[in-house]
Amino acid sequence: MNIRVLGGLAVRTEDGHLQLGTPKQQLVFAMLAVQAGRLVTLEALVDELWPEEPPRSAVPNVRTYAANLRRSLEAATAGKMTVVREPGGYRLRVEAGLIDLALLTTRWHRAHELAEAGDPARAAALLADVVEAWPDALLAGLPLGPHLIARREAVERDRQLAVELLGELRLRTDRADLALPLLRAHASRYPLREPAQVLLMRALIRTGDLSGALAVYQAARDALAEQFGVPPGPELDRLRRAALDARRTRRRTGGNGVEAVPNRRNADAGRAANWLPRVVTDFVGRREIVDRMLDEITAGDEAGPVVRVIDGMAGCGKTTLAVHLANRLADRFPGGQLFIDLGGHAEEAPVQPASALVTLLRQLGLPASRIPGELPDRIEMWRREVALRRAVVVLDNAADSAQVEPLLPAAGPVVVLVTSRRRLLALIERPPVSLSVLSQPDALALLTTLVGARRVEADPEGASEMVRLCGGLPLAIRLAGTRLAHRPAWSISDMVRRLAGKPTFLPRLQAEARTVVDAFAESYEPLGDVAKRVFRSFGLVAAGHFDTAMVGAITDLPLDKAADLIDELVDRHLVEEIADGRYRLHDLMRQYAYELSLQADAEPTRKAAVEALLDHLLHSVVVASAPMEEKRLVDLHLRLRAPLRPDLLTARLSGDLEWLEEQRLNLATLVRQAARDGHEALAWRLARAAWRFFYMRSYFDDISATYGEGLIAARRAGDRHAVALMHNYLASACVRTAAYQEASAHLNEVVSIRAELGDVEGTDRARVNLGVVYWLTGRIRESLEINQAAVRANAVDSLPVLPNLGLTLRFLGRYDESMAVHRLHLFVARVKRDRFHMSNALGHLGGVRYRLGQNAQAERLLRASLALRDRTGNGFARAEILSDLAGTYRQLGRHDEALRHHDAAIEAAANSGERHVQAEARNELAVTLRAVGRQEESAAMFRQALDIATRIAHPYEQARALSGLAEHLADTEPEEARRYRQRALAIFERMEVPEQYEIRRLLVEAVSDPA
Repeated sequence: MNIRVLGGLAVRTEDGHLQLGTPKQQLVFAMLAVQAGRLVTLEALVDELWPEEPPRSAVPNVRTYAANLRRSLEAATAGKMTVVREPGGYRLRVEAGLIDLALLTTRWHRAHELAEAGDPARAAALLADVVEAWPDALLAGLPLGPHLIARREAVERDRQLAVELLGELRLRTDRADLALPLLRAHASRYPLREPAQVLLMRALIRTGDLSGALAVYQAARDALAEQFGVPPGPELDRLRRAALDARRTRRRTGGNGVEAVPNRRNADAGRAANWLPRVVTDFVGRREIVDRMLDEITAGDEAGPVVRVIDGMAGCGKTTLAVHLANRLADRFPGGQLFIDLGGHAEEAPVQPASALVTLLRQLGLPASRIPGELPDRIEMWRREVALRRAVVVLDNAADSAQVEPLLPAAGPVVVLVTSRRRLLALIERPPVSLSVLSQPDALALLTTLVGARRVEADPEGASEMVRLCGGLPLAIRLAGTRLAHRPAWSISDMVRRLAGKPTFLPRLQAEARTVVDAFAESYEPLGDVAKRVFRSFGLVAAGHFDTAMVGAITDLPLDKAADLIDELVDRHLVEEIADGRYRLHDLMRQYAYELSLQADAEPTRKAAVEALLDHLLHSVVVASAPMEEKRLVDLHLRLRAPLRPDLLTARLSGDLEWLEEQRLNLATLVRQAARDGHEALAWRLARAAWRFFYMRSYFDDISATYGEGLIAARRAGDRHAVALMHNYLASACVRTAAYQEASAHLNEVVSIRAELGDVEGTDRARVNLGVVYWLTGRIRESLEINQAAVRANAVDSLPVLPNLGLTLRFLGRYDESMAVHRLHLFVARVKRDRFHMSNALGHLGGVRYRLGQNAQAERLLRASLALRDRTGNGFARAEILSDLAGTYRQLGRHDEALRHHDAAIEAAANSGERHVQAEARNELAVTLRAVGRQEESAAMFRQALDIATRIAHPYEQARALSGLAEHLADTEPEEARRYRQRALAIFERMEVPEQYEIRRLLVEAVSDPA
């Protein structure tokens, strides 16, 4: 019996391999096994299984996994291995020698002791067995969390040390021949590990392979420079000199001459100068841009110089694209390919035009003695010389138009490609080519060229997450891919975890001396202090975009000043303008701004800036939502203080639903951030302020997410009033998405809190809302009593009570009373000029008319309701109105219109997530399909409605679907039809709705006429 954790997880018993259950249950066992005999806490297990956000059931789930493992192990191992529950966690009791990791670690430490004691032969023999038995990685194939990832890295370090000690011992015992194959494989696997390269060089020198040793040094030097930007250590350098000395000695004594190394520029002297940087062989994407630019250059090169500007943010691939284009043009422009980095965004001053001209003229082959000293003379010589050649010139990294202008040819078939992080709009007439990030397919293609197709295919989810984390930015993908390419033992997901797990991960995206941070800094550092502060402010919140007033709020700047500074940031491609007056940062640029803010801004300053933004957004949402909300209720709920920046609210319009739509995702994100960063009062208030917009647009998922965060914030703040509000509005989303039990729980909590606070109106309002849950779940009489009591007592505002009462009466078939209530609802809404309630009252009136068969009146009311909804942006209950209108058209015999509206109703219900309406709309469509003779489709639609209504426990639509299916089966399967009708009758009787009488009549007729 043994436990294997190296290479993969397995338990072998006398009867074979033991099944360890689900992946998460396997992780629990893995945590216990690698720490066998030690207590593993519940907190550590939860962190390992759910590193991001543990579910509420995390602790019970862990206990279930542990209990399952205990039963399995005790049954399979006869008590030799068991999971013991102790206060605070669990412990695996097992002999250490039964776990492969423990066994190999013990042997490795024993070998180390023998080596220290001066017994290299015995130590080497023991280590050889250890290394041979040590597989690649700890727990390979399992989705590890933070604890086990750290443990895997520690085990991997032990394995590296074991291999290197074995190599050292073999060299000490003069067995370099045995050391070489071991060290070749090890050094190849870890090209950045200097001890491995040192040992391999020593082995090669010992065996006389001096060229091989120097090649190892060269490869190590290149890898260290590319990845870390550092030279090799002193030991590697000492071995290089030793290898060179030995080779020189061998050549002197052996008579071998030193071979001449050809000079590439001399060898190619007959050809035109090519000063372009190394061509990127893995160039991917940008196909449309490349083709368009090549076509434009081809069409324009005969008329004179062609100048094209490529701009974009740092790292987006401007230089790569320019060099790629220049190489593509080399055959058509054989006069030379020139290149100069103008240093427009380097720490040092940009290259002056006079100096740049010297470089370009020298690249053309002119001797320094011929180049004039004055700038005008240099410009004249440059333009004269370049006009004689069909050449391509790349002016990379330009600072501004003034720097580039003296370098542009005046005549001749010359192509000039200019790259810049700034918009050089004054330079040429044609607009610049502005590069964005790579699309996901192109980003994945670039990653594949760097790490190989096999690794991407083996981990497609990790690859997708990698390019998402890099934001599609070519520089970031190249740096991450290069780093990964040097770590063959890592999966792509390993790399993702290492990057995503670090709050400041940008510096880890590095190769040689290049980092994403360095690239971004070249655009940031030239800014003035205030512009820098504006840029940093973009990193303080996770908002998807800012508008100018939001920037003014977070930076405490006047609106005009904020607008000017944003323009500067846009010109430098630090900020992207996605629409007129709306701005965002690339994900990596936002991370950079955030990291800069951590370094430059004190925590109180950052917190105050975020609070100012949240305060501005809160008051902005209140202004934009004003026509949809009753001011008395908003004041009662929010208890707002005066805005911190009233001047910025002039940018907000009352009833601006378009602005609210633009801010929708921002609102959800910022409520979450506010709740988690200590702005609890602003978090729940911002959630409450946005409720009416979310509700009327049927964004119920947004309500659930936003108010869940608001509830956390309210609880943390100890504000019982706010807790009740959050529960109440969470219930509204639960009701519309058919989560009736959750809605009931939320509302009962509201009733309890409001009663505790002595808030009579709030308590009655919560009871009215609870009445909605009652009639949806079939408790019609209880719903009626609650609403009638509320109207009689006049304890709450009548607007939300009247529609609930009217709908309850409609379900009971009391149509005249329902009509009177809905008319009163419409009257009150008109008096209060509440267009939200006006549109709902019109729809409810139309629904009653439709059920009475008064189709002309129903059509007018329903269409008026839809028109008012369209005018006000109210999407609430739109699907029900469309469904009732479809039914009205069916009764009018206008079946084509009916079917179109049925389809629209089903689509609207699906889009809003309202599952009870999805069932209702399908039942209505099924009736229409039966009316037009499409019986099979009708039956199928009734079945769909039945399935939905049964899953959400919505009895009324469930009974309607059963009744419809019974009608379909009455002639062909009368016994089955009878069973369906009996089920429908039981539901309708329990609800006390009038449909029971028709079902009972049909059942009686079937009995009296069994044929």
